[in-house]
Amino acid sequence: MFDIAVFGSLFLTLFVIMDPPGVTPIFLGLTAGRPAAVQKRMALQAVLVAGGVIAVFGLLGQRILDYLHISVPALMIAGGVLLLLVALDLLTGKTDEPQQTKDVNVALVPLGMPLLAGPGAIVSVILAVEKAGDVGSQVAVWTAILAIHVVIWLIMRNSLLVIRVIKEGGVVLVTRLAGMLLAAIAVQQIINGVTQVVQGV
Repeated sequence: MFDIAVFGSLFLTLFVIMDPPGVTPIFLGLTAGRPAAVQKRMALQAVLVAGGVIAVFGLLGQRILDYLHISVPALMIAGGVLLLLVALDLLTGKTDEPQQTKDVNVALVPLGMPLLAGPGAIVSVILAVEKAGDVGSQVAVWTAILAIHVVIWLIMRNSLLVIRVIKEGGVVLVTRLAGMLLAAIAVQQIINGVTQVVQGV
């Protein structure tokens, strides 16, 4: 039997962690200046990358971390540093320069990972898969993972309508806002990682 409680719990957990509404301004800021068709393709690519990473870690996550001797706090700190570097580019306006953005697929990094498929989402999925003891629970877990990615894709794809309304001036504002939000997310992720290291000592 399909376990609706497991589905609801994991879906809500991933929704809060991956935060589709919060990712939207970051997505708009990172993809600004590209044709609408390219932006839509990048939205799909970001979701596919995030889904692929989370699926791999759901199946093999703990084994991968153990094999590479990587702790969850280390994963959090590394992801936070990467996001912070991207945030600084957004805040300083460096992403306005074509040579820095046109040749870089931001759908892969940082959108797909570590923004969407970040340490929090990865750990949540690893734990959910490990706790799912029967077939019904396993189906619920993977259905929840699929459902949250469909929701993220729909939100990012439809957010492109915002660009048509706010025009170029609004895009600059959204880009700076995205940089500020992403910097805060990055710093919080680093703090969480350091806190776990200190608590584990």
